[in-house]
Amino acid sequence: MDQILGTIGDTIGDFFANPVVQLGIQLLFAYLVVVWLATSYWAFRDMQQRTANPVAPYLAAAGIILFTPFFFFFAVWVYKIIRPHEKIGEVWERNLAEEALLAEVESIHHCPTCEKRIDDEWIICPNCRTRLKRVCPNCSRLVGMDWSLCAWCGKDFERRDVVAAGMIQPLPAANEQTGRIAAPASGAAAIPAAIGRSVRSRGGRQQRPSTAGDPLPER
Repeated sequence: MDQILGTIGDTIGDFFANPVVQLGIQLLFAYLVVVWLATSYWAFRDMQQRTANPVAPYLAAAGIILFTPFFFFFAVWVYKIIRPHEKIGEVWERNLAEEALLAEVESIHHCPTCEKRIDDEWIICPNCRTRLKRVCPNCSRLVGMDWSLCAWCGKDFERRDVVAAGMIQPLPAANEQTGRIAAPASGAAAIPAAIGRSVRSRGGRQQRPSTAGDPLPER
């Protein structure tokens, strides 16, 4: 038995003592070292693409190096478990896709009252009868209800009310004691001259007014 074991030991020793076998072992070890270092560099680059933390890539590479060339496969398995699931580029693409989808949804107009989908050319919501738009009196284009002027022709919707209010001037009231109409102010020169033909009735008969110094006749 001892002779058999001794023979087996000598055979194994002679096998590993062979220069070709030794060269193969050296090449295998060199291959493992290269793969070990390349794996640590891969972990470094991969972590750079997955996080913005500047320290994390160095920690990932150091963790694989610490597992020696013979156990770095276990380190790679652990690294693939704890690394971020998505790369930074993938996160950006997903965010851009979500923003594009959100912009597309927001571009679809809805009624502010019933939240039903409406068309851009509608003036009134057919579901709840809410007024959506109005027609510009100048160019007949559809404008928003909150617009102060028309974006198509420049029609100022607020100026029309201000000008109309300025053109309407109240008639001057007559003095109760003299029965004469007070003289108009400087901005009331637009009172028609036809009022000068009016007369004032006294005691059931009409009396023509005296025009001496009066801008407007009596009545």
